[in-house]
Amino acid sequence: MTSLLSVRNLQASYGPAQVLFNVSFDVGVGEVVTLLGRNGMGRSTTIKCLFGLLPVKDGEIQVEGVRCEHWPSHQIARMGLGLVPEGRQVFPNLTVEENLTATARKTDAARSSLKQWDLARIYRLFPRLEQRRSNMGNQLSGGEQQMLAISRALMTNPRLLVLDEATEGLSPLVRTEIWNALTALKKEGLSMIVVDKHLGALCAIADRHCILEKGSLVWHGDTAALKASPETVHRYLGV
Repeated sequence: MTSLLSVRNLQASYGPAQVLFNVSFDVGVGEVVTLLGRNGMGRSTTIKCLFGLLPVKDGEIQVEGVRCEHWPSHQIARMGLGLVPEGRQVFPNLTVEENLTATARKTDAARSSLKQWDLARIYRLFPRLEQRRSNMGNQLSGGEQQMLAISRALMTNPRLLVLDEATEGLSPLVRTEIWNALTALKKEGLSMIVVDKHLGALCAIADRHCILEKGSLVWHGDTAALKASPETVHRYLGV
């Protein structure tokens, strides 16, 4: 499988405290990869490094062979990485439609075979957003805000979508709607990195899994291997 993202020996620190230690993984074109682990083990920190939100102390990040570990966030976004951040972070004083169009951009068709995202496609994916398109971001429920956060990232037409705790704190019904949307995105061939605690749902859509423990990659493998290793799941995930 062709590698879209390659991370090698990634190291990062918060001040004098090192928090990532030689983390390495790949994401292939059309592949879904999870970052697993308990809270505080380095999953969100890894994502911050991918998007230039935390300086990389050492190591390499490549997108289709182009090194970008020291690039600013806006340049990384132009490489085709889209982020659904933890905590949603929608613009509270913009309408749903303004949230969607504020950062929207088209991609060069020569660089991606994925179908372009526009408002019509977003509203088919999440019909509730069309119903609420004139409402302000702060007038939405938590589930609607999460749908909006995902849709806003899709409107940048990413080649790699990164979702950090996309179903955290949501009702089971809304959570199912989110997982159904991610399943549809996978079928379309969109590459994704997913951080989430719901292992059953993750195993249903993910190709491979990476487990982080205290800032280090301690296990990686495909879904079949993860299901065949309950002791690993219990040791590092507590389930």
